[in-house]
Amino acid sequence: MEQIRINKFIRECGIASRREADRMIEEGRVLVNGNPATSGMSVSDTDEILVDGKKISVILEKHIVAFYKPKGVTCSEKDEHAEVTIKDVFEYPIPLTYAGRLDKDSEGLLIMTNDGELIDQMMRSRYGHEKEYEVVLKWEVTDDFLRKFEKGVYLPDLEVTTKSCKIQKLDEKSVDIILTQGLNRQIRRMCKVLGNEVVSLKRIRVVNIRLGDLKPGEMRRISGEEEKELRNTVGGKYVG
Repeated sequence: MEQIRINKFIRECGIASRREADRMIEEGRVLVNGNPATSGMSVSDTDEILVDGKKISVILEKHIVAFYKPKGVTCSEKDEHAEVTIKDVFEYPIPLTYAGRLDKDSEGLLIMTNDGELIDQMMRSRYGHEKEYEVVLKWEVTDDFLRKFEKGVYLPDLEVTTKSCKIQKLDEKSVDIILTQGLNRQIRRMCKVLGNEVVSLKRIRVVNIRLGDLKPGEMRRISGEEEKELRNTVGGKYVG
């Protein structure tokens, strides 16, 4: 294996995206041959690389899994304040990480994978990959609420206006929302600005992958035509 940047190596091991790998390096969680890794350094598979004390290596077989994250689970393995983390509820024969998190109070579809390149592609918000949600609100959904939500909402705490999106009223207090960006707690923040409040939020689709009949804590392997469509949509190269 030729030498590559340390953050790309970590990505190819399915540990994290390049951005998260850079954060791990800054936090001193990565060692190369017994020494703290530095940002931008090059490594190969002949080096001994440890993340959080565990040796890592490039995984040739890529796995993609659809997982129903239950409400109350934090999408982190390192949050010391979290009562329940994804590590506590997701068990798989090999280490997988998530491509796009869900906040603790939300539930639904998480894409879990050891394909770091796929994670990077799915996390690039400028490509506008769709994520769909079913949301129950505290108060009645008005036409004014729908119009303003769809157009885009200014979020003062983030100092940003959200991109236009799709929203459909399902009944008096529930909506279906399709976003193409992933700001922190975006739907909850948008609803609050517009004078409403989220009671429950479930992600039911990421790109072409649907939650389907999965129940909280259940998972299924993504393969075949479903995997091919996902990779083609997000810009990856499908081999198979």
